[in-house]
Amino acid sequence: MGKIIIPTKAYWGAQTEAARQNFPDTGFKLPWKFIHNVILIKQAAAKANYQLGLLSKPFMNAIVKTCDEIIGEKWDSQFVVDLFQTGSATSTHMNVNEVIARRANEHLAENQTRKQPPIHPNDHVNLGQSSNDVIPTAMHISIFLDVEQSLLPQLKSLRSTLSDHAQKWNGIIKPGRTHLQDATPIRVGQVFSGYTFLIEESIRRIETTKKELQYVALGGTAVGTGINTHPRFAELTLKCLSDKFGIPFYETKNHFSAQSTIDPVHFFMQHIETSITALMKIANDIRWLSCGPRTGFAEFILPALQPGSSIMPGKVNPVVIESFLQIACQVLGACQVVNLAAQRSEFELNVFLPITIYNTLTAIDLFTKGLHHLNHFCLAGIRPDINHCKQQAEKSLAIATPLTKRFGYDQIAKWVKKALEENKTILEIIQEEGRLNTSEDIDSLDLYKMTSPR
Repeated sequence: MGKIIIPTKAYWGAQTEAARQNFPDTGFKLPWKFIHNVILIKQAAAKANYQLGLLSKPFMNAIVKTCDEIIGEKWDSQFVVDLFQTGSATSTHMNVNEVIARRANEHLAENQTRKQPPIHPNDHVNLGQSSNDVIPTAMHISIFLDVEQSLLPQLKSLRSTLSDHAQKWNGIIKPGRTHLQDATPIRVGQVFSGYTFLIEESIRRIETTKKELQYVALGGTAVGTGINTHPRFAELTLKCLSDKFGIPFYETKNHFSAQSTIDPVHFFMQHIETSITALMKIANDIRWLSCGPRTGFAEFILPALQPGSSIMPGKVNPVVIESFLQIACQVLGACQVVNLAAQRSEFELNVFLPITIYNTLTAIDLFTKGLHHLNHFCLAGIRPDINHCKQQAEKSLAIATPLTKRFGYDQIAKWVKKALEENKTILEIIQEEGRLNTSEDIDSLDLYKMTSPR
């Protein structure tokens, strides 16, 4: 490859420096949490290789100590490879191997009086491993931990908020709407029970999908055959990692599938897309239902957080909802990137791993933060305008629907048209016609009873 000149203070080596020179400096980097998990794999691998008699105790101790040091973020500035690099993320992987090796050799020198061969980034730090199994493994672990520790708790908190609203507001009547037009009445609690179920389904799907991420590619090395690794290497390394996280991770049931595709991540992101779309529906509904306060639906009142206009005094906008909807658009974009990346699974390797990792972890992070703010700064503090909701429902021409059983569809349609032309309620028109005679007719126009099957 020719001579490679490395900065004096750099802990990385020739392969990292070559990557710095060959790839554009876009300012995008793989997330630190992902690098962190690659380093934890290196630490666990060193312990496993020592147990297998493949790595000396001094080498193992030096590598383990270095990994602990790096995870404390003392050396995070040494991870310099751009996001847009080789599709296997080999350059990032070698960046990790080279930094660990050089710093481990410094620890080794401190503790050894007798000179010995140095720790090598490939021969020792990467012993029994390949970029093609380490990077997908770190990707699965990083996604799983983010989902378990961040995303799911926020979704469950939002579910609790919506469920509380559904129960508390179950007696409040409002107009239903279909095709953006008036429809038969609905209870506010029923609306929120629908929202609650959307979130429950999102949680269920994500809970199911995340289990697939617990099966990882480690042990397959280059193409899935496991060449140059001990048969028990993956088992011992994953046990160490599982103990570290308190979460079990397992060797994949088929290395050739695990390394040639990103199917579990692709599947997961499809559920993220479904979930964020459901949240967009909920957020946009509330945004529309709160529009006003004088000339819109005005059925819900949002928390007033900040002035909404630089020119119109007293105007308050649905700022948190608009913020969330923009986050949702960004997340949907990330989902599409992963969808495109999944199509680049060719022969024994998917070569779009860096952008898959970046977009998946970024999407989870954005989704989590957006959920928190939507829940705590908006949905938890909304309240329905009870009287206005009822008045709106009473004005709806669709409340005549139950009377079709007695008078027929065509007759009701004529009264609805007349009510619309004369700007009257349907009840006023029917009373003028002298047709509302029986207690059954009157009972049919009970708004609350219209919200259940009869």
